[in-house]
Amino acid sequence: MKKIITIVLLYISSLSLAQDAQSILKKIDQNMYSETKISTSKMIVYGKRKTKEIVSKGYTRGTSDSFSEYLSPAREKGTKMLKLEDKLWIYSPSSDRTIQISGHMLRQSVNGSDMSYEDMMQERKLVDTYKATLVGEEEMNGEQCLVLDLEAKVADITYYKMKMWVTKDHYVPMRQDLFAKSGQMLKQMNMSDIRKVGDRYFPFKMNYKDVLKDGKGTDFIIMDLQDNVPIPDHVFNKSNLKK
Repeated sequence: MKKIITIVLLYISSLSLAQDAQSILKKIDQNMYSETKISTSKMIVYGKRKTKEIVSKGYTRGTSDSFSEYLSPAREKGTKMLKLEDKLWIYSPSSDRTIQISGHMLRQSVNGSDMSYEDMMQERKLVDTYKATLVGEEEMNGEQCLVLDLEAKVADITYYKMKMWVTKDHYVPMRQDLFAKSGQMLKQMNMSDIRKVGDRYFPFKMNYKDVLKDGKGTDFIIMDLQDNVPIPDHVFNKSNLKK
């Protein structure tokens, strides 16, 4: 009888932890995703011989639509990217051409960075794409964090497994280790410089590191962020790419 009671209690405890983990994912989504965002950001690509900085302005609507335009350097200025649901287009002012990025091209690096086009496409909410397990608590990047193991519950996902450290107070991801289905680690993301914007909290600095290649990764720094502000519908139209 004692063994049966113990097994039942352990089962109930495991269900409770699983439920807690899923509720944490929901809180992360509630904090990180909003109706609209407008941001100005700088991507710093650390090459073997030189460092490249690209400043861009981006517009985001929910988790499905985004538009961005490079502001500098001069040779990149005017390059535009539009994502609508699962489709991605890029306009190049030098060739005056718009191309759709799809298939194997999505795995290519964005401007030599540690980010791929596929990374840019993964904007779905965590609660819709992963099942989570709460595995502990640790300090990460100066913040007290909950540690979660995530496993994909959908087939069309770039990273099948993920280990995530998320702040206990505001549910901001501080680090993500990203894995293939085989268990091989592919990339690591470290976040810092948390700031409050409206009633949400965001990391204003992120480092993306492809662990399969040398280097110190790519920094992505938010210079300005506006949350839940009006964005005209025409921004997310293909005709806006050549304007």
